[in-house]
Amino acid sequence: MSTSTSSVLFARGVIARLHSWNTLALAVQENWGGPHGADKRTWLASSIVDTFEEQADTPDDQYIEEMLLQVMDDEFDTVLEDGSAEPVAVDICKIWDESRRGVDTLVKKFEDIVEKTKGKKIAAPEMEEIEEDSEGDESGEDEDEEMDEDPAPQLIERKPKAEPVVDDDGFTLVQKGKR
Repeated sequence: MSTSTSSVLFARGVIARLHSWNTLALAVQENWGGPHGADKRTWLASSIVDTFEEQADTPDDQYIEEMLLQVMDDEFDTVLEDGSAEPVAVDICKIWDESRRGVDTLVKKFEDIVEKTKGKKIAAPEMEEIEEDSEGDESGEDEDEEMDEDPAPQLIERKPKAEPVVDDDGFTLVQKGKR
């Protein structure tokens, strides 16, 4: 297999793998990187291909993972802590190895995934968002803000309060409390 053929195969694989990465697909879909998110994804694929083809030593999956995390932070204003970049990096390194041998198994696998999910919206998982406070208050708490949390559960079971006793004249009778 010629070098150019294996390069095209590798590029197809990288593009397909990035398109099948739900986190990046969600970032593009929701415009986390602005209106040109799809162009940024294409640029990322190109940068990864160039990294593999231009370096004397083949990059390892940790190098590619760091590259993915850095691009997500820089271009999509997203700090990933979900571990999703690691398998993407591992797959890209495997695609590189396969493409050098003329094998297209992984490339076809990811192209099939992309074809099956084409046009479908990615559902956003529940994420914790950390907002930066412009006034420099590092506590991150606003004391005037009410918390939207459920009330704390009761530790002891309480007996329901007795209904007030009303006499025939409409007066509420005072009940003796237990001591």
